[in-house]
Amino acid sequence: MRYSQLRAFHHVALHGGFSRAARALNISQPSVSDQVRQLEQRHDVLLFSREARQVRMTDAGEALFRLTSEMFEVEERISALFDESRSVLSGHLRIMADSAMHVTDAVRRFREASPEVFVTIRTGNTEGLLRRLRNYEAEIGVVGNSISAPDLDSVDLGRTPILALVAGGYLPNDTRCLRFRDLGQYPLIYREEGSRTRAQVEEEAARLKLALTPAIEVEGREAMREVVASGAGIGFISEAEFGHDWRLRAIPFEDVDIGMSESLVTLSARRDVPLIRGFVKAVQKSLGESVS
Repeated sequence: MRYSQLRAFHHVALHGGFSRAARALNISQPSVSDQVRQLEQRHDVLLFSREARQVRMTDAGEALFRLTSEMFEVEERISALFDESRSVLSGHLRIMADSAMHVTDAVRRFREASPEVFVTIRTGNTEGLLRRLRNYEAEIGVVGNSISAPDLDSVDLGRTPILALVAGGYLPNDTRCLRFRDLGQYPLIYREEGSRTRAQVEEEAARLKLALTPAIEVEGREAMREVVASGAGIGFISEAEFGHDWRLRAIPFEDVDIGMSESLVTLSARRDVPLIRGFVKAVQKSLGESVS
């Protein structure tokens, strides 16, 4: 096994093809293909399936990619350690969030301090978010509720209540609150399995021995908002995620106290990555000022 072979494999996996990997490495495509082929032959393993001009990682390839991601990240951290003149952060910071609203101020602060960093924000449920973190497909995660795991570091972002979400005019205009125990009278719109908001609602219903059944199940918060806006029923959302939408109303519950304790999570093994460390500091500064 040679460094050049692992580097070639890693870039094919990272960029999704041999041609793109060759451009990233500034070498020829045949050279990249040859390096990967030698790695496969030496260890008698298939790392990529090559079908109809598409390259897909096999299970063995995905396992190796997780390791090479860790390996090359450590290499970058070693370079940063020895490069004392490197005071300005650069690169690509990938954030996965159940709602981007929880980190918008921190993103602004971070970009002001590190304008050369390109930031991407993707949304998804907790289950998919943690999977991406652990597969080195994201640096930062923002999840509903506290996450306790030996491989994760977390920062508490605070707690916000879960509210009923309805279309304007769906309920009488003088409705200021709802009884959670009365939800069975309405068609309910649930997020997909894996959504922490849904899990909180289901746990509270179980605690009260209420038989709540969704009439509609949708994938993703935006899809849920659109279905609710159509007047199809009642959905659920945390107060911090409501934002501004003239079509919708967020109504509190008068008989229960359910909420989301948002957390920022990162892999413990990556806590010394400069981009991650810099963003966590921006979050902590933002929280400190909001408290004061």
